[in-house]
Amino acid sequence: MNMIYVTGHRHPDTDSIVAALSYAALKRINGFPAMACRLGEISDETKYILNRFHFDVPARLDDARIRLADMPLDRPFCIGEEATIFETLEKMSRCRQPFLAVVDKCQHVKGMITTNDLGSMALADTALGIDLLKDVRVKDVAATLDGNILVDCDTLHLNGKVSIVTLSRHKADRYQVKDRIVIIGDDVPSQKQVIEAGAGMLILVWCTTVDPEVLELAKKNGCPVIVSGHGSMNTSRYLFFAPRIGQLMSRKVHLFHINDFMEEAAKKMRKDRFRAYPVIDNSERLVGYLSKDAGIDYENKSIILVDHNEFSQSVPNIEKAVILEVIDHHRINDFSTSRPIYFRNEIIGSTSTIVASMYFEQEAEIEKNMAGLLLSAIISDTMNFQSPTTTEKDKRIAARLAEIAGIEIDDLAYDIYFMSSNCKEKSLADFARGDVKAFLIDDKNVLIAQAIIPSIDEIVFTKEQIMQTADEQARQKNADLFVFVFTDILKKGSYFYFGGKEKNLFENGLFHENVLSRKKQILPMITSTLLDS
Repeated sequence: MNMIYVTGHRHPDTDSIVAALSYAALKRINGFPAMACRLGEISDETKYILNRFHFDVPARLDDARIRLADMPLDRPFCIGEEATIFETLEKMSRCRQPFLAVVDKCQHVKGMITTNDLGSMALADTALGIDLLKDVRVKDVAATLDGNILVDCDTLHLNGKVSIVTLSRHKADRYQVKDRIVIIGDDVPSQKQVIEAGAGMLILVWCTTVDPEVLELAKKNGCPVIVSGHGSMNTSRYLFFAPRIGQLMSRKVHLFHINDFMEEAAKKMRKDRFRAYPVIDNSERLVGYLSKDAGIDYENKSIILVDHNEFSQSVPNIEKAVILEVIDHHRINDFSTSRPIYFRNEIIGSTSTIVASMYFEQEAEIEKNMAGLLLSAIISDTMNFQSPTTTEKDKRIAARLAEIAGIEIDDLAYDIYFMSSNCKEKSLADFARGDVKAFLIDDKNVLIAQAIIPSIDEIVFTKEQIMQTADEQARQKNADLFVFVFTDILKKGSYFYFGGKEKNLFENGLFHENVLSRKKQILPMITSTLLDS
């Protein structure tokens, strides 16, 4: 079963983060692999709440498409450049894998070798075998033939050709042996004859002992001597498996990076005939193989959306994801899926209220810390039940959670708003990066940044500084209108500041009493003014 990613919107507030954490936990209780994610940086308020109830910040999700890191890769079996063809075939058989990447000492991919490549060598013209044996090493020949080296030489004189000297009345007279690898039996005079004729290497078969004079002559003439562990037929066959695989491998390798998107990899794979592709990490080391079958038959991430349903507020490329569920309390806008899904949308003050009610409906246990976390999110999103979006269900669920957590609601609300605010330590850019949501109103791009603060007295910036920052944010984010909203909890109202091309439609610095909810009050106000202009 694929991992299920549970995520809130791009500018996560406390409700968005908590809904993701709590709903992912509920899915795990029900036996599904699920993890909470976030799409942006979290606020000081959210950090305070997570720390207080001992929850980690969710991992960041940057794209709905699946990466190779999320794919089931084949194990990174490989072979070194110095390995012989024989060792390569043995490893392919042992690993039950018809291909291997050829790597250097740092596990960097230098080439690929497949059973098809090796089969082509066997069927190819003898010129290929000759080229390979020109540079063969004595130790590799001995290892491939299960043989013993009796004479070794630092420098070899090989032309890559092979002669098999058989018993006949002509001895070795009719054989061309100069610079060749010579396979010969235990006939001492013939052994001496081919060495004196300039043989490049002597491979002895069916020999239990070797005449010392032969060995002395071989040393004098720079001719290595190996006693094969096989008869003449198998010796001649296995000899061609002694060259290094680096001489035969394909150096044209189609590599993928572990962080590549499967979508892009699949496009490239469809153009090629290869059965598997090496995958490397940031250090360019081999980490596995992507099979062609896996690359053709894949799905992007399985995602559950909480606290939003608009694609514009969700993870990039959300339209390519497998959307499983939506748990939300906002308007339904541009949402569509290719298959039926579970969609729960309630007219309620907080998404966390919905999630908590699902725990109760399913009779799933809510631990003390989880209850405190859910309660904090409800308090935050309903502004301690002062927001006009608050419902009786929010209050009822909150009361049950407070009982489980052993917390007084008003005490927790005080801590959330006053202990986590840090207003005097924040810059205007910090507020602008906080709880921001994007809206398309009458073909105009509108960004509304809302900061919940204990009191406007905590804000140390002038009206002109706030307006200037609003203009800068509008330019940077290509918005027609950027709205700064500072919601004062003590005064139970909000201060408004505007930037961008449409700012002249609004008056800066006004306080709107009892205007607290972005969804139910602020957005309709902005929309009405833009539509009437």
